[in-house]
Amino acid sequence: MRDRTRAGGCFLTLCILAGFPLGLAIGNPMKGILIGTGVGIALAVLTWLIDRKPRS
Repeated sequence: MRDRTRAGGCFLTLCILAGFPLGLAIGNPMKGILIGTGVGIALAVLTWLIDRKPRS
């Protein structure tokens, strides 16, 4: 039986999309997108690391 895995790519997409309006608010949309990308990557990697833990 196959274990269920979690999808971390949704965090990447949501953070990039949320970064754009936040970047507009600070006057630099590209900066918001880059910050959103960084946060999204961190969350996706964290999800992947949690998913790799052996289950008992």
